[in-house]
Formats: sequence, C-alpha cells, structure tokens
Amino acid sequence: MMRLPRIMLAPNGARKTRADHPRLPMTVAELIDETRQAVEAGADGLHAHVRDAQGRHSLDLGLYRELLAETDRAFPGLFVQVTTEAVGIHTAAEQRALVRGLMPRHVSIGLREILSDGEIAKTADLFAFCRDQGIDVQHILYDEDDCRHFLHLRAKGVIPEGPAQILHVLGRYSEGQVSDPADVARRAAILAGCEVDWGLCAFGRHETACLIQAIRLGGKARIGFENNLHQPDGSIAESNAARVRDLVARL
Repeated sequence: MMRLPRIMLAPNGARKTRADHPRLPMTVAELIDETRQAVEAGADGLHAHVRDAQGRHSLDLGLYRELLAETDRAFPGLFVQVTTEAVGIHTAAEQRALVRGLMPRHVSIGLREILSDGEIAKTADLFAFCRDQGIDVQHILYDEDDCRHFLHLRAKGVIPEGPAQILHVLGRYSEGQVSDPADVARRAAILAGCEVDWGLCAFGRHETACLIQAIRLGGKARIGFENNLHQPDGSIAESNAARVRDLVARL
C-alpha cells in the first residue's frame, strides 16, 4: 500500500459550483490546470471528483478514465485518488460498480455510504477485491461513531487486516461550518495503536490550523475548495493553489 501524500489537493468536491467560486474546476481540463498550479505550490496528491456536462457530481466511468489518463500524462507518478462519494445521488451498488469497473490505483470510500444498503457481504467482497487487486482504499470517517464502526468492521473481517488509509472529516458539509483545531487530537486518538495512515480535512477559516495540528500528530492534510474557500484571515482564496501555499508557508 502506497503511503498517503503529505498534502492532498481536493479542488472541487461534489457540491460547490462556480456560483461559490469562479475558479472552481468543473471539467477535466480545468482540473488538470488547477492541479498543476497546486503541485507547483507544494501539493503532492490529488483527490478528484468529476462533473457531468451540466456540472453535476458524477461517478461516470468514462469521465474518470479520461481524468486518470490526463493526470498520468501531465503528472507522471502523482498520487491520484478518485472518489465514490454518493452525495445522496448514487447508490452503494453504483459505488461498488465504479470501483470494480475503473480499478483505480487509489480510491476514497465513505464507510457509512458504502454500507447504506445493508449489504455487508458485498461490502466485504469489495474491500477484499481492492486488497487483491492492489487498490488503495481510503476509508472516509465523518465522526467518532464512524471511527468505532471502522474498528468493529476490522475486528469482524469486513475490512481486511493490515495497513489501512483513513480520512477524518472534521465537521460537516453545511453552510457556515467552521472546524475546531482542538478536536483533531481527540479524533486521532480513537484509532491510536491501529496500523493506519491517516489524513484530515476541515472546514472554514480554521482549515489551515486543523491541518497543521494533524501533521504535528503524524497525520496528513487534505486541502482545497472541496471543504473550504477561505484563507485564515477570513478572506476568499483566489485559487486552490493559494490555499496550498498558505499551508506550506506555515509548516
């Protein structure tokens, strides 16, 4: 299993549009351009969402294949992670089908989303498939209950033993959400002692402070417009690269 990048760019997510920020990348070409600038600023990984022709979040195999081909061409060797995020649009079956059809090198899977249909056996089969095919799965954990559920599923064998990747989401995708750096240590402590390579994403103008705390505690950072548009002083960042530069300058 490849180690997570220290600073993973999350440039667009599934929810925001150009109405939120004119630099939000919507097309594959725009994602490539935004990633190039962020890599120059210090990012060493990409967490990628694709959008359809109407700008909507998509799990389309063709769009993801196009994106992966373009990132391989533009950034050889860059850690590129696709997402299966449902966002209330896609079913767990569609998420599983994306992973099996695309067979990406790296994928993020929200634990509560992939289990939303109650198909524990199919979820276990998916995780075993990823292990056998060498697909790195990053388990997305939204709160402390998700962390405890992760541990339970590991103990039951639904999630395979051995090294695992985790992303702690510190807060919620909601209007005005601001994450608290004081919460980072408590969240990280729940999985202390486990063989996990973990990262963290946060919301609002304290995003940078939360990510610095995560790195100090041995974690990694996921940064970008998916979670936050603001600089620490409350101003709107001009680009994803500006958010990366701000974080790098403070480490």
